[in-house]
Amino acid sequence: MTDPSALAAHVSGSLDDGPPEAALAAVGGDTFDVDPPYTPDPEALAAVEEHGDRFLDREVSWLKFNQRVLELAEDPSLPLLERARFLAIFASNLDEFFMVRVAGLKRRIAAGVAVRAASGLLPREVLKEIWATTSELMERHARVFREDITPALEAEGIQLVRWEDLDREEQKHCKRLFRDRVFPVLTPLAVDPAHPFPYISGLSLNLAVLVRNPKSGKEQFARVKVPPIFDRFVAVGNQRFVPLEDVIREHLKRLFPGMEVLQVHTFRVTRNEDLEVEEDDAENLLAALEKELLRRRFGPAVRLEVEESIDPAVLELLMSELGVREEEVFRLTGPLDLRGLNDIADLDREDLKYRAFVPTTHTLLAEVESSSPVDVFKAVRRNDVLLHHPYDSFATSVQRFLEQAAADPHVLAIKQTLYRTSGDSPIIDALIDAAEAGKQVLVIVEIKARFDETNNIRWARKLEHAGCHVVYGLVGLKTHCKLSLVVRDEPDGIRRYTHIGTGNYNPKTARLYEDLGLLTADPRIGEDVAHLFNNLSGFSRNASYDELLVAPDSVRTGLVEQIHAEIAHHQAGRPARIRLKANSVVDEAIIDALYLASQEGVPVELLVRGICALRPGVPGLSETITVRSVLGRFLEHSRVFTFAGGGEPQAWIGSADMMHRNLDRRVEVLVRLPAALGTRVEGLLDLAFDPDTDAWELDADGVWNRNAGSVHLQETLVDRQRRRRA
Repeated sequence: MTDPSALAAHVSGSLDDGPPEAALAAVGGDTFDVDPPYTPDPEALAAVEEHGDRFLDREVSWLKFNQRVLELAEDPSLPLLERARFLAIFASNLDEFFMVRVAGLKRRIAAGVAVRAASGLLPREVLKEIWATTSELMERHARVFREDITPALEAEGIQLVRWEDLDREEQKHCKRLFRDRVFPVLTPLAVDPAHPFPYISGLSLNLAVLVRNPKSGKEQFARVKVPPIFDRFVAVGNQRFVPLEDVIREHLKRLFPGMEVLQVHTFRVTRNEDLEVEEDDAENLLAALEKELLRRRFGPAVRLEVEESIDPAVLELLMSELGVREEEVFRLTGPLDLRGLNDIADLDREDLKYRAFVPTTHTLLAEVESSSPVDVFKAVRRNDVLLHHPYDSFATSVQRFLEQAAADPHVLAIKQTLYRTSGDSPIIDALIDAAEAGKQVLVIVEIKARFDETNNIRWARKLEHAGCHVVYGLVGLKTHCKLSLVVRDEPDGIRRYTHIGTGNYNPKTARLYEDLGLLTADPRIGEDVAHLFNNLSGFSRNASYDELLVAPDSVRTGLVEQIHAEIAHHQAGRPARIRLKANSVVDEAIIDALYLASQEGVPVELLVRGICALRPGVPGLSETITVRSVLGRFLEHSRVFTFAGGGEPQAWIGSADMMHRNLDRRVEVLVRLPAALGTRVEGLLDLAFDPDTDAWELDADGVWNRNAGSVHLQETLVDRQRRRRA
């Protein structure tokens, strides 16, 4: 998982803010085509509502998610370099949590917005819990690195050492490196009456240096930034590495000639880097976002990491100048910033990694009798195709679909949503080729995709210059749905081909993220998707779709209706069961509907990668609900919703997580799968919920306990793919 966007996305896709909505308002009152129907009575609603602590806190739940990531780093059964990578992922996850969630809580406290969370906690109470939990987790993280991973790496011939451990030749190598490459880019910044305390950029690694003038005896403070353009760990040969800051520390006299270097301490600052963009004028959105991106660099500090050996006077100066309080300071054994362990995990040591894995072409898209690529349009006309990445190749399915559309003279138009994509994206290239070939190309670019804003602005302008129609979606809503529509002129008339997915159109993360996608020529789905693109690009506000659920209009209400339908089926003695797979389950209305289903005896199974605010197994509330979480080499990212349907099962996939932002402030799409494909999805869920499958299970108190089963979900699917390839 070396791609930065991939690491960022391990933050469970759940960094949402905003006060919770009234949970029960959306639970009742809808009708649906079930005989007899189910309408919750006031007593049923009251039975749910009387459980005042029925919601776990979302921030604490996210920290429990990152704790599960840390537990993977602690797992001796995993390959060693993968464990090192999980340490890096944990660190990256926590950085974003502070930049967004902690920053948001502090902003609300400063503004006097003391609204209780759905868990019943006030922002100050949540923040207090965060300080205590993160302090414990960060110390545990540092301890795992120091006492577990580092010795284990050394036993395998990979040594992470400090400067004093280097031999003479290695120190000479580092001296040359410093002289030739590092020293020219360093900039010492002194602090005195003529030099105010310098701006410290977020997530940068820094040296706090105390020097003394030998003539006057005056002591002065200076800051030296560790350049991020160099490797975090410097290779000194024979798979031995030393932290870059150690190299700089030992050669500071070259930066301060004639001065005595008294103290050197490493520190790191995390800042509020969430964006606040006014969207009153969509035409100015691009300019407003660019302005806000510049302002992001100067957000207030929300965390200060220092090595535990730091001098109290130096720490006091940093705290004063950065405006951080004692509880926001984290004293750790060095080295700080272990995101750099990704470079160690990338070492050419296949014996210490997961077995090599190469995605295969989906069987319906594979040409067995010819070396030429299959005609995707012909294949999709014959059969709907359910793609399961990364096991099914993204390159030979979705990417090929768009590349063939760009080159096909019979294709008249391509319409595409883009939320995140890679820097050298073949998807972008295909859309540009299509526009230059004279096809109508519409691209809905979500330039507000968090931490990908700069990339998306650049690609939006590149697409515009190539002749694509680029739209930034609807004012006040992020466009998060994953849609591709190809309009083709065929002998029997115009035909629409559609791809609807759960993941981004990003070839790099498609090798790391588990996602589902539907390729179909179903005219009903194609017509719905065409209407949705018209809504996104024009003034149409058709909110009615036959084959889709679309947020913010119908995802929440549609799912609540489906849950109510399962209750009605159960009451009538018909098959009833609810299964839900998501990154996060937070929305109170969805959770309360699931509680109602549980009270009526409907089995409910949730597979949640990140945050879960639902309490399973509470007597009288959620006794039939179980919650599991699977983490591993791939990031479980797909969203799946299945219902027994009284003997007529339904399965839906799409882009929406069960969160306020997804259901209220984003354009999201769920599509119902054809029955045969729904059966395949149920098979995947059967494996995930098998008692022998390795997973974490959530209890009513919010504690995740690992069930170390003998079956590993992802490795089982990898083995199936390998057998298919053979």
